[in-house]
Amino acid sequence: MLEVYDLRCEYRINPIGLGARLPRLSWKLRSEARGTRQSAYRLQVSEDRDFASFLWDSGRVEGDASVHVEPTGVALRSRARYYYRVEVWNERGESSGWSAPGTYWETGLLTTGEWTADWISAPQGLEPGEACPMLRKAFRLDGAVKSARLYATALGLYELELNGRRVGDHYFTPGWTSYDARLQYQAYDVTEYLVQGENVVGSWLGNGWYKGYLGWDGHNELYGERTALLLQLHATLEDGREIVVRSDGSWKAATGPILLSEIYHGETYDARLERDGWSSPGCAEGGEDGGGDWRDVEVLERPKDILIAQENVPVRKIEEIRPIGLIRTPEGDTVIDMGQNMVGWVRFVVRGEAGREVELRHAEVLDKDGNFYLGNIREAKQTIRYTKRSGEPETFEPRFTFQGFRYVRLTGFAEPVRLEDFAGVVVHSDMERTGRFECSDPLVNQLQHNILWGLKGNFLDVPTDCPQRDERLGWTGDAQVFARTATYLANAAPFFAKWMGDLKADQLEDGSVPFVVPNMLVRKPSKGGFPPPYNSAAWGDAATIVPWTVYLSYGDKRILEDQYDSMKGWVEFIRRQGDNEYLWDTGFHFADWLALDAKPGAYMGATDMHYVATAYYAYSTSIVRKAAEILGKTEDAKRYAELYEGIVRAFHDEYVTPSGRLAVPTQTAQVVGLYFGLLEGKAKEKAAAKLAKLLEENDHHLTTGFVGTPYLNFALSLNGHNDEAYRLLLQKDFPSWLYQVTKGATTIWEHWDGIREDGTFWSDAMNSFNHYAYGAIGDWLYRCVAGIDTAEEGAGYKRLRIHPRPGEGLTWAEGRLETMYGTVVSRWSRSEGGMEVRVVVPPNATAEIVLPGAALEGVRENGAALGAANGVSSAEQTAEGVRLEAGSGDYRFVYQI
Repeated sequence: MLEVYDLRCEYRINPIGLGARLPRLSWKLRSEARGTRQSAYRLQVSEDRDFASFLWDSGRVEGDASVHVEPTGVALRSRARYYYRVEVWNERGESSGWSAPGTYWETGLLTTGEWTADWISAPQGLEPGEACPMLRKAFRLDGAVKSARLYATALGLYELELNGRRVGDHYFTPGWTSYDARLQYQAYDVTEYLVQGENVVGSWLGNGWYKGYLGWDGHNELYGERTALLLQLHATLEDGREIVVRSDGSWKAATGPILLSEIYHGETYDARLERDGWSSPGCAEGGEDGGGDWRDVEVLERPKDILIAQENVPVRKIEEIRPIGLIRTPEGDTVIDMGQNMVGWVRFVVRGEAGREVELRHAEVLDKDGNFYLGNIREAKQTIRYTKRSGEPETFEPRFTFQGFRYVRLTGFAEPVRLEDFAGVVVHSDMERTGRFECSDPLVNQLQHNILWGLKGNFLDVPTDCPQRDERLGWTGDAQVFARTATYLANAAPFFAKWMGDLKADQLEDGSVPFVVPNMLVRKPSKGGFPPPYNSAAWGDAATIVPWTVYLSYGDKRILEDQYDSMKGWVEFIRRQGDNEYLWDTGFHFADWLALDAKPGAYMGATDMHYVATAYYAYSTSIVRKAAEILGKTEDAKRYAELYEGIVRAFHDEYVTPSGRLAVPTQTAQVVGLYFGLLEGKAKEKAAAKLAKLLEENDHHLTTGFVGTPYLNFALSLNGHNDEAYRLLLQKDFPSWLYQVTKGATTIWEHWDGIREDGTFWSDAMNSFNHYAYGAIGDWLYRCVAGIDTAEEGAGYKRLRIHPRPGEGLTWAEGRLETMYGTVVSRWSRSEGGMEVRVVVPPNATAEIVLPGAALEGVRENGAALGAANGVSSAEQTAEGVRLEAGSGDYRFVYQI
């Protein structure tokens, strides 16, 4: 039986408020038959759920396209719902029938001119100190509501209420973008919130990234001095009339119980100042009854041409965890242990008399004596303060702040403290979990857990370096080295597409790429002599590497189209530096940041920064060449192929000795030269041997930093030293990935020795315990240990490459990945000289499978010889084992090794 399922529009199921003029549609096939592929499809689009009439019918289209298919014949209107369905045929001409009904997408406001609302703000002088304003508008609907959509955004953060109910489940809206150029708005279906008669819409406003404190220099108001709201509600009544409620000068403003709210510093809330019923009909706006001190809002002149529909997936509450223990520290503090370094906040119950004040401070670790430790949080306060309004138990959670923490110090709570009164609310961008990795070693499984929680903690609308101290910025270098790992763990395509839009917006006309995106470092002068925040190798290369990674992982050609000028601009910027267009030997670079071969007191490792810069120059140029080929830009492809060849020649002339050795004798230098494909023949062999020798001389331990670590194990496994890669993975003493695990880590650390053997810490100045960069080893776990990869010629796992590489120390490993075509599985296990490999290939995909160490005549698939295996089209003996071609299906190969 052939079935179509999991229909998506722009990666989403039934999205509303889309801004894409030509949204792309994708679907998956389900079939028990091996070798299933799509031979044709038919796609229909209608404004009727029952398809009584059609806006567009593709007719039968021959081919296997099932991902990012564009309905090119549909002219879209704003605020309209479009249903779509698909029928496919397999290679035998069998039809799936139409997909299940009810699949749709809905457009948002597609043009700036459709925004008739005004930007409104609380009147100046209203807020005492840093109190968060509340805005409200009462309105009447004189008929039953058929449907209603609300479109909103803010300068700052907003949270909406409608008739006393919170609107939607999104947090930290409208998100953090390059606010001067791009500001997202959100769309909500509020049909069920409205009633015939009196209604009230209200909004809280918070400082957020726009007005609040950002960065380590203590600056605030980087983007603006006033928070503001822009809102437009369209209600269609049963009689066909449309009522529009807009933010305008008729709204009212007041302060409330949130006295302070900052992303870094936390929230102060006085429940005695709550305004009961403020977002419901009946609240007095004038006089004294019901808190009637509401004042007229002010209308602001702010741009609307920067508005874009929501691009990223929303931030949501994803899960809750309960504390595992209550600690009385040697210094006498009461501390709860969440058991997991997490990002979000604590929801808590406060007991006791009215007016009781409680405080929660958040930290990642305890010190060596077991005391509460805040040193590495720097100037971020991470503090929640709450004042009770009554003598009854009261429950609270903040709105516009998040903390990075495992431990919470409690002050002012009534004794005895009850653990059941506390819950950790985990908050991050709601990316669909797609990948899973497990193996025979529990410590490696904990490492995988830590990598995942590094993503959870740092993918909160932007890919931040850390979630706890006074930083939390979108460092480009950290994100690019972790990007491929992220695409295994979750569907990160919308997340990265939005962030790349901001990178492009913040990129200078000469092609310069910022250190951080959004680039808040240029908003106000640095107090610490920080260098101009642009153009470090490996950091700026996020402009090319991240779009290419998204293309590889999801077959997403549009991100290459959207980012091509940015990608090209970055390479051309490098090309203009210095006297030799083929070398990048000028400027400041972070280089192999935090490598262990750095000089005492230094952050940059021993690998020559211009070696790193030229290597990345070559890598980015090769990516732009490939992107140009994919996009049909023939002349550009030729030009960048020639540039790449010139860079490689110059690299050899500058850094490879006549005898074939690299002139830079560090682990990272060998790794980068090997992984980026800059070495061939004798030079490649010598670099691989040198890398192995350097590791042996260091007792099989790494010295690499941010640049070398992501590619270290690849350089070994792909160049004849797979056992050394496993040895590195499984080391348990410092420095190693598992050293952190043995020290109780539940996320990835910024430093290999964030906590030293004696329990002391690395410097407070920079010592995050939730920093995903070194978690890039996850890429190797999926691609080499489990063996799941995509071919470039069949990006998005249309063409799979399954090549597990078992190594000493593990007896089995399994990777699972939900791709755009369906579930991929690669599992191997070995015992007593035998090997079993299980591979699942989804319908409409094919796979090249390498069975490591196998002999062709000895392989059995479900008990049969390979020649008789259904779905296997070819098999051959190679030096690595048996290489075979297979269509979709669930395969089990058994052989002796």
